[in-house]
Amino acid sequence: MGDIVLKFLEYLNTVKGASKNTITSYRRDLNNLTKYFMLHNITLINKVTSTHLSAYLIYLEKIGRAPSTISRNVASIHAFFQYLLKMGYIKENPSEKLTAPRIEKKIPEVLTLYEIDLLLEQPCNTSCKGIRDKAMLELLYATGIRVSELIHLQTSDINMNLGFIKCSDTKKERIIPIGEAAKDALNQYVMSARNVMIKNPNDEVLFVNCLGQAMSRQGFWKIIKFYANKANISKKITPHILRHSFAMHLVENGADLRSVQEMLGHSDISTTQIYAKMSNNKLKEVYKKAHPRA
Repeated sequence: MGDIVLKFLEYLNTVKGASKNTITSYRRDLNNLTKYFMLHNITLINKVTSTHLSAYLIYLEKIGRAPSTISRNVASIHAFFQYLLKMGYIKENPSEKLTAPRIEKKIPEVLTLYEIDLLLEQPCNTSCKGIRDKAMLELLYATGIRVSELIHLQTSDINMNLGFIKCSDTKKERIIPIGEAAKDALNQYVMSARNVMIKNPNDEVLFVNCLGQAMSRQGFWKIIKFYANKANISKKITPHILRHSFAMHLVENGADLRSVQEMLGHSDISTTQIYAKMSNNKLKEVYKKAHPRA
């Protein structure tokens, strides 16, 4: 069964052009499913039934997996068995009626404008590391891109003259404008710090670590945690909180959802609508506190 999983992952990569994160998630989910089948003496993929798959979801629930994790597993299983059916490994799809648990959409936490300013003021502009950190934080808040997208930016993705960055996610590509603060921080980094820090002058990666190599997700996580502590911000700050703050502040200031959706790279507008809901909730709170008859 493991060989078929590998073929499926290769199919996702070469034919479907799936992102690395998607392939990693599918690999993890399907490897766990395979281990479960082995423990229950299910060795032939064409012998898997809908009952087996339902039992696996019950097992995930019993061992304490979150509804979001179970939902992701259901998506992985659906995709895998659709592939098996298409390639002729099975004649019927046992995952057809498999349903994911309902997930309550959590309201993401965002930073206030004051907290954003406080965070962005922390890096010291007298060292290469501080200049780099300032540029990364400013760019993340200015564009709302994901951390994985930030650390994979190339120097060719930046257009200083026109003030935008080009962000690529597998087959998708989007152009996102950047403001003056981010432009200034980015320009200072490129002109005075990057050439000092980078190990290979021919490397096109934009942001590098202190060893002169490409920045990692873990490396950036440590950076933002360090500055959050330095700024004494009590909220639990993650790299994704700047993405949420970017979107929320745009919506609060009148940006239309379609434009925010495009900049964030959301495939579905419903994902972006959470920020409008948050903005409406905030307006209601303000009204209740301020209106004499609220």
